[in-house]
Amino acid sequence: MTWYAVDGMDGSGKTTSSDFIHEQLEQEGRKVLEITHPNQDTTFGRTAARYLLKDGKGAVLISTLFYILDVLHSLRVKRKHGKEYDDIIFVRYSLAAAYMPECLCKPIYKIIEFFLPIPDVKIYVDVEPKIALQRIYERGEELETFETEEKLEKTRHRMHLITESWITINNSGTPEQTREQTKRILQYVRDEEDA
Repeated sequence: MTWYAVDGMDGSGKTTSSDFIHEQLEQEGRKVLEITHPNQDTTFGRTAARYLLKDGKGAVLISTLFYILDVLHSLRVKRKHGKEYDDIIFVRYSLAAAYMPECLCKPIYKIIEFFLPIPDVKIYVDVEPKIALQRIYERGEELETFETEEKLEKTRHRMHLITESWITINNSGTPEQTREQTKRILQYVRDEEDA
């Protein structure tokens, strides 16, 4: 089983990129489980998502706590059912550390990588903040607390501080360009597994 994490800031196209990977793996005849965080199928995920729509440090703290519980729940699902799948994809995982203040971002990310299992393939979906915000508006959903251009700029900067070991997808272009990047990544993963 290969475990993929597809992560990035709000509006970056994580779900689109993950769906491309999922689709390509299934076309190869592989059985794939995809879990998105916050997971709307769990109480933890729904609570985290609800508090992301509120302002204030208390709301951010509560959202963070329930996000962590949601991810831990998904890790339990992965451990329990992982052998039933050829591939598992987590959409959002450890880069949530980039939503913390810059002085805490790297230490929290290191703690996460120390205590939580590390995915086999870590994919960072990068995008210009203006493009991300435009995509967020096009979804027509209520804005989350981190979804302003200024906050997206800061989040992107902090993600760049902690993603040096990640494979990067530049998702500022067309869906076709993103699909081609995901194909190249999957070929790279196959080549590494064969080596």
